[in-house]
Amino acid sequence: MMNKKFPILYGGDYNPDQWSEEIWKEDMRLFKLAHINLVTLPVFSWTMLQPSEDLYEFGWLDRILDLLAKNGIYACLATSTAAQPAWMSKKYPDMLPVDVDGRRRVHGKRVNFCPNSPVYRKFAARLAGKLAERYKNHPALLIWHIANEYGTYCYCDTCAKAFRNWVEEHYKTIEEVNRRWNLSFWNHTLTDWEEIVVPSELNDDNKWYQEIALDYDRFITDSTISCYMEEYRVIKAITPDIPITTNISGLIKHLDQFKFAKYIDIVGWDNYPSPTDDPSTVALKHDLMRGLKAGAPYLLVEQTPSQQNWQPYNKLKKPGEVRKLSYQAMAHGADAVMYFQLRGSIGGVEKFHGAVISHAGHENTRVFQECARIGAELSKIGSRFVDSRFRSKAAIIFDWDNWWSVELSSGPSKDIKYFEQINKYYKAFYDLNISVDIVRPDSDLSQYKIVTAPLLYMVKPGVDQNLNAFVSGGGTLISSFFSGIVDENDLVTTGGYPGKLRELFGIWVEEWDALLPEEKNSMVISEKGKYLADRYDCGLLCDLIHPETAKSLACYGADFYQGTSCLTVNQYGKGLAYYIGTDPDKAFLSDFVKGVCTEKCVTPPMITPGGVEVTRRYAQDGRAFTFLINHNMEKTDVCLDKDYRDMLTDSVISGYFTLPQMGAAVLENL
Repeated sequence: MMNKKFPILYGGDYNPDQWSEEIWKEDMRLFKLAHINLVTLPVFSWTMLQPSEDLYEFGWLDRILDLLAKNGIYACLATSTAAQPAWMSKKYPDMLPVDVDGRRRVHGKRVNFCPNSPVYRKFAARLAGKLAERYKNHPALLIWHIANEYGTYCYCDTCAKAFRNWVEEHYKTIEEVNRRWNLSFWNHTLTDWEEIVVPSELNDDNKWYQEIALDYDRFITDSTISCYMEEYRVIKAITPDIPITTNISGLIKHLDQFKFAKYIDIVGWDNYPSPTDDPSTVALKHDLMRGLKAGAPYLLVEQTPSQQNWQPYNKLKKPGEVRKLSYQAMAHGADAVMYFQLRGSIGGVEKFHGAVISHAGHENTRVFQECARIGAELSKIGSRFVDSRFRSKAAIIFDWDNWWSVELSSGPSKDIKYFEQINKYYKAFYDLNISVDIVRPDSDLSQYKIVTAPLLYMVKPGVDQNLNAFVSGGGTLISSFFSGIVDENDLVTTGGYPGKLRELFGIWVEEWDALLPEEKNSMVISEKGKYLADRYDCGLLCDLIHPETAKSLACYGADFYQGTSCLTVNQYGKGLAYYIGTDPDKAFLSDFVKGVCTEKCVTPPMITPGGVEVTRRYAQDGRAFTFLINHNMEKTDVCLDKDYRDMLTDSVISGYFTLPQMGAAVLENL
């Protein structure tokens, strides 16, 4: 990840421009007490750096960076381009975004710029270049951080023009656009490029044209990448050996992060779970971040050490909870644990957001003491598992195009939610402590024994061949209802569902029944086997399946399609393809996935009691590191499968090992 071997990075966001230089000195003392070795700054200081169009002031930043270096603390140096100065918005109002309802925003908030604005891009790249030139040799500089939580959608005239150019570049001719977007429907046929308009809400409650809206999502991702790259290229030209990151928001639907990650040296993301989130949901998002660069470690750039401020109910993290979440991040591939924020702001929307140094301003707080404990532990661990990887034998296919297209679709049910389905299948593996990689539909699948592709509604070119090759080579594929329906432009593949996957699954889906929220059906298991019960509940959507070469394993228990197949398996080459034609209850997925994993000899690192998560990371030299995370609210005993070295106590342990409530441990294989 780095050119040199660094310890686990520990720190967070710091806003020195909000504080006096006397407080800076006090904060250095507190940072060292907390064992902080990396500070991200100045994320939101553009006006301080450029108070007017032709004036730049870096003296204050010089002093804080020198102070960090003097105290042995590294800087994740941000370009400050996430929020432009007020003078810039006033002088160049066209850089402000236009929302989906056609209203131009006024100055304020953050990430409040049109990603296609040439004026914004010019000023952002210029500032990034000046920062890189000034600090390229500064001893504190470790990582660059561009902007902050990209994700603004814009529908202004500049975007409309850029979208028309994007469409022309992709499809070349108006005739091809009309074909790809099926524009003969509702007489939307185009005769000129200037007739293409952006899919805003100016047509009232119309979901607009889904094929166009899907391409607009892709266009916005490309626009955001292009905007980001204006800064990236300037910085890279001046400091080619220093890695560059940007932080991905916890709300991850806005942009195709698989595509974005190609242009980021190190993935960074912000983990802000809801108090009601299952630990599996948090783990899934971590694994998704690890998957963005094919298993490479990533940075946990933000989390709160205590409470958030923007959720409806902002509960405190209980004693031990931030430690548990920090170790869970590392257990899934993070090589950094960082916070927003290091010192709490006294004003603004985030004044009640948690901080390592609270408004009390000293180290004698519960939160500071816990953060200092974590820092001390990470200092002791050092770099021993940094840059280690996973050896997963199971994978889940995740695709932003599927996410967008499924939820743009008008029918069959508004309750079909892509991430919820991914999460549901992921949890079945998570509860077994089976390591899962999150992969693209076109990823190399040859290293896996089991691949799951829930709600694979869109099958892009080459994906069917990729899945065919995986199964025919001996792999086991699991897919679900509403799969194989459309191509890359959201046009239905005719000839019977699941389209290009029909031969692979050996079935023909004639139609589907969208159930009302209160309606249920059941899956009656015809071949129970070792792991399945006789019957399970199901709902949401019921595919009406005709097995062709597939074998039926379960049938519906009610309605006019009672007795027809809802679960099938097809032998394809050396492997098996399972199709689950409805939304089953959690009990079914738990039993079913357990059975498939047993058949394929996919096992967890060790057997643990319920509520104890276990993962394993492997260094290049063969050393293995086992993470134990206790999500229970009581101490829990784990029976170790062999002798280990506890990396926090440096002692050899065997037999039963006790984890306190919300406790965590890192064990090195002997």
